[in-house]
Amino acid sequence: MDCLANTAATRQYLRRFAIAMAAYIVLTMAVSFCFRHFYPTGPLTYLLAILPALAIIAQIVVVGLYLAGETDEFQRNLFIQSVLWGLGGLLSLTSIWGMLESFTPIPHFQPIWTFPVFWCFVGLSSPFLIRRYR
Repeated sequence: MDCLANTAATRQYLRRFAIAMAAYIVLTMAVSFCFRHFYPTGPLTYLLAILPALAIIAQIVVVGLYLAGETDEFQRNLFIQSVLWGLGGLLSLTSIWGMLESFTPIPHFQPIWTFPVFWCFVGLSSPFLIRRYR
């Protein structure tokens, strides 16, 4: 992210986040492949379906570790603001989409897209926050 300074906490955050994101992508693809080709049944279906969510939980933990480890209050505040804007964008989008689903024939919003959409909003907010403090 452009809003993060080149500190030890930032480098560690980016490395951990990249690992968790890669795990999410690999697990999602592997689980999709398993369901398409092997048709699992019983408790295995639940275990497989939950695996990608564990990588999402790891990403949330990585964010918490970054916030706990970042000593630069300004950088921590900037990151928190980006996350809050991301959350606000996600809540706004899903609220609007939910109303549209209730009253129009719009397609259903798949919850699997919630986390990626959140990070898109975080990424979109960062340049505006950076500009605000220049």
